[in-house]
Amino acid sequence: MFEKEIIIDGRAHITGRLASKVAHELLRGQRLVVVRCERLVLSGSLFRNNLWFHEFLRKANNTNPRRQFKHFRSPSRMFWRIIRGMLPHKTSRGAAALQRLKVFEGMPHPYDKKKKMVVPEALKVLRLKSYRNSCEVGDLMSNLGWNKADICKSLEVKRKEKSQTYWERKQKKEAAWKKTFEDGRLAKVNGELAKFGF
Repeated sequence: MFEKEIIIDGRAHITGRLASKVAHELLRGQRLVVVRCERLVLSGSLFRNNLWFHEFLRKANNTNPRRQFKHFRSPSRMFWRIIRGMLPHKTSRGAAALQRLKVFEGMPHPYDKKKKMVVPEALKVLRLKSYRNSCEVGDLMSNLGWNKADICKSLEVKRKEKSQTYWERKQKKEAAWKKTFEDGRLAKVNGELAKFGF
């Protein structure tokens, strides 16, 4: 039926297309985690998206500005807000669906060692023509007040180094394990086991 928790790597996914797929799965009852939200892609140039976001920043409540229009500056919260707009979040069903979602910049601890998925219907390389303009959400939000981009980059470099050493160690172990089957001393034992159907 459902996976316990699906982890989606947001890198190179078109924001709106990924959000619609995520919203649909949340309403079905699936738990979802989206990591690397700063690497999500918006179609259109950085300049154009900057203008679009500044129009959104002008929206406020005339009588009490605290009451409405929270302008989140971090990429993960921006993505969360887009998904919230696709859910009936004021009903109990929609609120429960939103509770099943987690969004992060970078890859925090438990998710850096777990299997990550991509959504082919939302990948930039498949959905956007190569000559079209696009920009990353992290770059846009850095222009608008999000100041954690450098921290994310440095942590990402460390994570990649750790995963590379883990991968190399794993390959060595696999090679050593396969080499044991080629050992001539085991031929006699394997012959005996073959008689018994092993």
